[in-house]
Amino acid sequence: MQPTEASAAEAQRTIVEEFAFFGDWSERYQYLIDLGRKLPPFNEALKIEANRLQGCQSMVWIVVKGDSDRLEFDAVSDSSIVSGLIYLALRVYSGRSAREILAATPDYIADIGLAKHLSQTRSNGMASLLQFIQHAAQSVLST
Repeated sequence: MQPTEASAAEAQRTIVEEFAFFGDWSERYQYLIDLGRKLPPFNEALKIEANRLQGCQSMVWIVVKGDSDRLEFDAVSDSSIVSGLIYLALRVYSGRSAREILAATPDYIADIGLAKHLSQTRSNGMASLLQFIQHAAQSVLST
């Protein structure tokens, strides 16, 4: 997924502004589902156990390519809401340098109220996704 904003910080600000338009959580969940539909197509051949994100109740596959100057993530889930969560994370982190990824704390999660409105299993899955992204960034800086 290619970034639409110039920086991870700008992407987070834009996400917060977008979610502020919705008055209640049923509208925000619908928006998450709509965002999940915007994920780029995922290569079916990559849906293998080695690419499966552990720690998610839903099936999530994620791959990373690139180097310390630019890491790109592709991911997909069998869950509509989780796909929306993936979309938000990739919007913030995909296409960024490893240093920017490591410096960008995912404040948008609390700022839009996701932290309070996700089930425990989805919160765990979101944490696993963010850990994967951080680990990928750290790994390319260590090599």
